[in-house]
Amino acid sequence: MLATTRSLSDWLDRIERLHPTEIELGLERVAAVRDRLPIDPAFPLIVVGGTNGKGSTCAMLDAIYRSAGYNTALYTSPHLLAYNERVRINGRMVEDAELITAFERVEAARGDVALTYFEFGTLAAQSVFCDRGVDLAILEVGMGGRLDAVNIFEPACSLVVNVGIDHVDYLGNDREAIGFEKAGIFRSGRPAVCADDDPPASLISHASEIGADLYLIGRDFGYTRTDTAWKFWNCVGKKAGLPFPALRGERQLDNAAAALECVRMMQQALPVDMGALRNGLLDARAAARFQVLPTKPLTVLDVAHNAAAADSLSANLRQLPGSGRTLAVFGVLQDKEIDQIVSLLAPQIDGWYVCELPVSRAAPAEQVKRAVLRATDHELVAVFGDVASGLAAAQEAAREDDKIVVFGSFYTVSEALKSSEALRTLVGF
Repeated sequence: MLATTRSLSDWLDRIERLHPTEIELGLERVAAVRDRLPIDPAFPLIVVGGTNGKGSTCAMLDAIYRSAGYNTALYTSPHLLAYNERVRINGRMVEDAELITAFERVEAARGDVALTYFEFGTLAAQSVFCDRGVDLAILEVGMGGRLDAVNIFEPACSLVVNVGIDHVDYLGNDREAIGFEKAGIFRSGRPAVCADDDPPASLISHASEIGADLYLIGRDFGYTRTDTAWKFWNCVGKKAGLPFPALRGERQLDNAAAALECVRMMQQALPVDMGALRNGLLDARAAARFQVLPTKPLTVLDVAHNAAAADSLSANLRQLPGSGRTLAVFGVLQDKEIDQIVSLLAPQIDGWYVCELPVSRAAPAEQVKRAVLRATDHELVAVFGDVASGLAAAQEAAREDDKIVVFGSFYTVSEALKSSEALRTLVGF
């Protein structure tokens, strides 16, 4: 086993190099190490999958259960600035020392098994949660579901937020193929919640084949809204006068309704009253999910990185008040639907600041610029060697009534935050 004097940064560098590829889907290797540790949670798990909205839904669930007085654990990915963002207990990031202890434990157990970065981190997070003896753990799927490392653990309730096109090299190139992968987190005889208003047939049929108790938005639960509140309904009744979630965006009521239906499924084991529901909706926070910061000009941070998320971002931008221009600071990964993302946002954007990202998977900025020019006739399309430069140029060009939207990838938002102490403070880092 490696020396305990290694820092968290040292450990992260090491586990990033353990496996020859960033992603290798499959459960055999990570399950084998789980059994050697061993990790056997004595608390219920909620597993959350889907293409977009996972982080927001996890944040709402965590805030609701914390408001109800439970000791909660939350595992999400990726992070924006610090790895510790991925592993939280009672809303607080776990300290370096505790993560290091968990990494050492996983390293000692894995032997010659080559784990990916995500697999190693998933085992370490669950090890921390077991040590702490939490009341509940909420686990966000990394990619897909069926073969994701999170799926080695048995959920008390599974939730698929939605099914869109993303990660086609791993999950398939249509919603039916991807829906089957997402449905892999469902379990026989256990509740399975889906907030996609047009779920793939593959997801429904898989739930039926394995005997999962499937609850669909629009059929088994849903919501109606007014200007000042919203009402949640399901097969047992209604909850009226609910506050809008603190998280902004057109899709957040779908996410909130799914979270409330999941809470209902867990009600016998973990009772939650109306006050906790209300407070949790108001207290939930998830950085850079259509996060509107009160700067002048207004700054919007959004990790939208695929076509479905870009469509939501476009709708959300249309709802923002103000008559000024919208300037985009944009960087994106090569494996995304770049032309489609740009086309969906083009009607809302008056100027593009296209940035290089500091990762090998990034799409070259000149290539992205060409995609922008194919979708729009804007004269303001500029290329920058990094996000910091692009953001600074947008801020210099913007008038007080303009808006700056930073989007395209977690890396884009991360680099923007690294470059601006003012933005980090407003986000809460």
